[in-house]
Amino acid sequence: MGMYIGVMSGTSIDGVDAVLVSISEKGIKLIASVSHDFPDNLAEELKELLRSDKIVLQKVGELDHRLGIVYAESINKLILEAGVDRKDVIAIGCHGQTVFHNPRGKYPFTMQLGDGNLIAANTGITTVTDFRRMDMAFGGEGAPLTPAFHKEFFSSDSENRVILNLGGIANISILNKDKFVGMDTGPANCLMDLWIQKCLDKKYDCNGSWAKSGRVCNGLLESFLKEDYFGLVAPKSTGKELFNMNWIEDHLTNFSKISEQDVQATLCELTARTIVDAINLYSPDYTSIYVCGGGAFNTFLLERLGAFAPGVEINTTAKLNVHEQLVEAMAFAWLAKQRVLECEGNLPEVTGARSKVVLGSLYKNNGIKDISL
Repeated sequence: MGMYIGVMSGTSIDGVDAVLVSISEKGIKLIASVSHDFPDNLAEELKELLRSDKIVLQKVGELDHRLGIVYAESINKLILEAGVDRKDVIAIGCHGQTVFHNPRGKYPFTMQLGDGNLIAANTGITTVTDFRRMDMAFGGEGAPLTPAFHKEFFSSDSENRVILNLGGIANISILNKDKFVGMDTGPANCLMDLWIQKCLDKKYDCNGSWAKSGRVCNGLLESFLKEDYFGLVAPKSTGKELFNMNWIEDHLTNFSKISEQDVQATLCELTARTIVDAINLYSPDYTSIYVCGGGAFNTFLLERLGAFAPGVEINTTAKLNVHEQLVEAMAFAWLAKQRVLECEGNLPEVTGARSKVVLGSLYKNNGIKDISL
């Protein structure tokens, strides 16, 4: 048995989730977890970086440094609260903050910030980051990576499961007994969050109550559904480079009279519809959906998923004994273990890579274990 730490901050840019887990042949066990908010100025500067068409290299470098420090702080807080000796932690897996992901361009690339050198230096623990680019070097999309973890720990012989992660982007892992498929289906929370931030100055739509107060505009929904991404076949991945405020406003050009809450209702409907459409395309005989990520707490979104998937059991991953908000962080703890043991971490059938490869750049702790907190 070995202890590993996983760290995740998603496209919602609302903070850091860090978990301490033990991994053995019997499975993975959560020991402790912390959630660590981004300082307000850091969150805003990250959002501005994502919105901006002009990039200042100094700003990118400074954000990379500041994120490394924040990740290290969250890890040190986790170790302190768990009451474990950091010498017993084998490695940290930190996904980093995605600021750009373009796997289909002329020169495909992805960028996650959060300096692994600083994480290792400020925690005293070997750190693994940069999980996506080796998969991309072998022709893959570099994402999603969590389906490999889902397949390892959530597969079942008794039901055809779908693990649905509702972060900024929605991704699915279809765990049929005779089939495995994983992909990003499109937007989950990202568009709804952007719209409520713009209209009501709220971070997110709690329980989907604002969306529930509106009515779906079928014309706008059909306009949304014409997006080319939805017609692409797996493997595929996407991000805020495509699904952003400009995307919403471009579609609203011909729907100027629609109310703001009706736009929110339609964005929620888009998320539910595109998720279920993708599942039905690849696994029409699925029997259950287990939801994780921040969107697992959007009760109205789950209600709309149920409307498109009648007769299908919809639960959160809590029913599988894994907290909804911690699945991704646990996945990167497992991916750190894979890197340390030099085992492959990707699934070519999900990412499109030519082969299975070892993922991640490893930053040694240089033998230093005594860290001043």
